[in-house]
Amino acid sequence: MGGTGSSSMMNSLLIYSWLCLMLSLVPFSIFFVALQSRPRIVEGTVFINGSSRIGRTDADFICATLDWWPPEKCDYGTCSWGTTSLLNLDLTNPLLLNAIKAFSPLKIRLGGTLQNKVIYETQQQACTASFIKSSSEMFGFSQGCLALSRWDELNTFFREAGAEVIFGLNALNGRTIASDGSAKGAWNSSNAEALIRYTVNKNFTIFGWELGNELSGSGIGTSVAPDQYASDITNLHDIVRKTYASLGKRKKKPLVLAPGGFYDANWLTEFINKTPKNSLQVVTHHIYNLGPGDDTHLIDRILDPSYLDGGSSPFSGLQGILKSSGSSAVAWVGEAGGAYNSGHNLVTNAFVFSFWYLDQLGMASSYNTKTYCRQSLVGGNYGLLNPTTFVPNPDYYSALLWHRLMGTKVLSTSFSGTKKIRAYAHCSKKSQGITILLINLDGNTIANVHVSTENAITIQTAQQHHQNRRSEFARMAKGSKVNAHVREEYHLTAGGDDLHSQTVLLNGKVLAVNNTSGSIPSMEPVEARLSDPITIAPFSIVFAHIANVTVPACMSNS
Repeated sequence: MGGTGSSSMMNSLLIYSWLCLMLSLVPFSIFFVALQSRPRIVEGTVFINGSSRIGRTDADFICATLDWWPPEKCDYGTCSWGTTSLLNLDLTNPLLLNAIKAFSPLKIRLGGTLQNKVIYETQQQACTASFIKSSSEMFGFSQGCLALSRWDELNTFFREAGAEVIFGLNALNGRTIASDGSAKGAWNSSNAEALIRYTVNKNFTIFGWELGNELSGSGIGTSVAPDQYASDITNLHDIVRKTYASLGKRKKKPLVLAPGGFYDANWLTEFINKTPKNSLQVVTHHIYNLGPGDDTHLIDRILDPSYLDGGSSPFSGLQGILKSSGSSAVAWVGEAGGAYNSGHNLVTNAFVFSFWYLDQLGMASSYNTKTYCRQSLVGGNYGLLNPTTFVPNPDYYSALLWHRLMGTKVLSTSFSGTKKIRAYAHCSKKSQGITILLINLDGNTIANVHVSTENAITIQTAQQHHQNRRSEFARMAKGSKVNAHVREEYHLTAGGDDLHSQTVLLNGKVLAVNNTSGSIPSMEPVEARLSDPITIAPFSIVFAHIANVTVPACMSNS
């Protein structure tokens, strides 16, 4: 009896001790989990070599596209184009006008898959056909028509908006489709020539004429051999030269661009080598390197630095071909939507896509790409603007900040500390100093970024020496008023910390258009002490303008 009581007491004591232990541990466990859920903090350094530039872009590097797709264009059961076609886009919408005007100027490329099925009305022959959905037709639609009255409306609108227009011509006109699916025969240029002549007579300004869309390499729908394409470009160049000759020096002659397709090294090498050196000014290529719009791993790829690194191949490859050919032509990205077949709703039109888009802009410029055209300005699930309301999506503001802050000279930039930070730097645009772009692909890490600039010199030092040095370096420094102790920062974060959000915050404040006037919001920086590191929140983007520091590359005229 006594032994049983002693055992029971012992068990009770053990249970009591265990309960006390658990009670003492539970709060600590909760506290430990809370600590684990907090973002970790890492220190890193962005290194900028300012001795010379590694690339140079056009001042109007940012470009966007407008397409021909009708409302019936659907992908994966979703019809995302609405009335955003060149044939039915509402040109009276003030928000659309203001969105373009904000860039002053914005390059706009008019084209896409259906441009190869467009006939242009002439003053001698009317056309009324519109794109009709048909599974038996190439690209899924019948032939369409650009009426001269609509061409007039478009040009009037673009003139008011201050846009620089690149028009994609129908490159399949006159060809036949062979049994192997390729397009045979020479391009029939008569209809395009009539449109170009009409455009000149109406005094419309066109920045460039581009021949074809995605007919290079294996092509989309069909393809054209590189030697034939080279011959067709020579034809287009002659048409442009002769048609614009009457204007003399009063108006700059438009550029000739081609082929507007996917990177194919062998095809492009033959095409460029067989095209007369003065016939082609721009080689355009398209980028949809994330895969189809219905892919469930799009965000995984966007947030993977190794995958993003792989996107450099077309840029470096094309530069190598141009250099080895001796061509004076330059490289453009003529169309880039990331995910083909109209993108993916709440991914390619949401905050998360700015990671991919800005990284592409930084990478392309590093390889001397002169212009980068985003698919699309409006239309599909990858537009900079909402296809129904024209309200800007997050990428619109990312593009606008790039346009206003990042200059034409590209600086060699690297980052140490974590692979999840992407870093790019340019000489600043229309101001002194340098601008750094930092992208944090990590949702659980705050990065404190220190800036190390090789061959840097402060504006104040330049001012002290400007009387002794008659250089561009001294000229920019003379009379400058720069706060030596601060930099300007623009922090972009997702609304509600949701990567799928179509709302973006700048320095903690929502960017929203004025519903009454349709005006684009101002984008003001916050100031930070120059001695402090740049702090990048998880899943965020920072543009940092350091006006008090410049480098020799930014002062050189080359």
